[in-house]
Amino acid sequence: MLTLFHHPFCPHSRFIRLALAEHQLEHRTVEERVWERREEFLILNPAATTPVLVAEGCPPVPGAAIIAEFLDETRGAERNEGRLLPEEPTRRIEVRRLAAWFNEKFFAEVSGPLVMERFYKRHMRIEQGGGPPDTSAIRAARINVRYHLAYIGWLVRTRDWLAGDRMSFADLAAAAHLSAVDYLGDVPWNEDDAAKHWYARVKSRPSFRALLAETWPGLAPASTYADLDF
Repeated sequence: MLTLFHHPFCPHSRFIRLALAEHQLEHRTVEERVWERREEFLILNPAATTPVLVAEGCPPVPGAAIIAEFLDETRGAERNEGRLLPEEPTRRIEVRRLAAWFNEKFFAEVSGPLVMERFYKRHMRIEQGGGPPDTSAIRAARINVRYHLAYIGWLVRTRDWLAGDRMSFADLAAAAHLSAVDYLGDVPWNEDDAAKHWYARVKSRPSFRALLAETWPGLAPASTYADLDF
């Protein structure tokens, strides 16, 4: 049995949950509040970041990018044409580039600041980094999301999916990070119809159902968050 240490609002954790669901892998989840720096979790991942995947007979697999590679190496061939990381080396480059774009750049500029300021901080003590939200960080993230959305729109105007003619880890990474921002109501979907249509396609997949069904006390989702026809 696979065990995923995650946080429901962590965009990187959401990416791996989507990947596990697309691979149809049974797993259990353990919610981890990384700011509490739980000793048992630090043994699994001294960096104190989610997600971490634990598989029987393997060392802990830390981080979204490493977990995605692990899933492809151990289960990818079974998916045949539905493989989320293409077999051809040249096609793998674009999938990896775009997955890194969202797991690193989008996270640094948009989803990371919004999740931290609007969600995590309300659960953290002052000594853990909690406190009032930084309105300047929120404002900057809301501006930054616009050019990322335009980039997605540009990509899918010339491709079936972000990295080419098949859905891949790139689409799951982008959709996972956007889903956290969308929950907060901070994605201006009316600015790019192509990006909106692409997200609706990913959002409609069975792998997305668990994410859309989750809500958190004290923080209601945006009205269109779970709407497949938004």
